[in-house]
Amino acid sequence: MARTRLTPEREGELYEAVLDLLREVGYDALTMDAVAARTRSSKATLYRQWGSKPELVAKALRHNKPGDLADIDTGSLRGDFHAVLSRTDDCQMEKDAALMRGLSHAVHEYPELLEALRELLIEPEMNGFDEMLQRAVARGELRADNPALKYIPHMLVGALAARQLIEDRPVDRAFLVDYVDSVVLPALGV
Repeated sequence: MARTRLTPEREGELYEAVLDLLREVGYDALTMDAVAARTRSSKATLYRQWGSKPELVAKALRHNKPGDLADIDTGSLRGDFHAVLSRTDDCQMEKDAALMRGLSHAVHEYPELLEALRELLIEPEMNGFDEMLQRAVARGELRADNPALKYIPHMLVGALAARQLIEDRPVDRAFLVDYVDSVVLPALGV
């Protein structure tokens, strides 16, 4: 069955409503009925357009991302990392961190959510980081055999999770810039 094209504006409204509902009620309580009611659309339209709740949630999160990491190329790895961090503000980071904390619990109960997040959000982000790092290798900034290369995503996700846990403070841009400059780049030999 062919999908009806939504305007980009309407699609953005739907995605924002999904994220708002996720923040309000969490993944478990998020229903297609609630999304349909919030967006004044039919549940049938939602299923026709997105197929499932996990796909809708993953695409809403992807839409919320400020752009493709692979498109960032400042000419230096430090510049690339700083450009990534400058694409969002502290308020948005705090809202995104709260969303991700909630979803990190849901992926253990809903394997189809984890699958959708991996396919639509995590893998594209990891591919973008890989491209960024490979450009740094090609420029001679990094050694291709640096053992830390494969752990960069783990370091960054760990920083996001640990700040709240260890310091009971939200992640903000200043923390992440300092973390990248103090931990990530030295681990890479930059």
